[in-house]
Amino acid sequence: MVRVGITLACTECKQRNYRTTKDKKKNTEKMEVRKHCKFCNAHTIHKETK
Repeated sequence: MVRVGITLACTECKQRNYRTTKDKKKNTEKMEVRKHCKFCNAHTIHKETK
């Protein structure tokens, strides 16, 4: 399996808050997840960054 580490950034304040892994073969598009941002103090969409 090919799992790579990715960083998730908040779409509101652009802070990089979370690190996780994903399978490159199954998920080829960029990941989007609703998570809590401690800088915005709210649940926001976090997108995969480089």
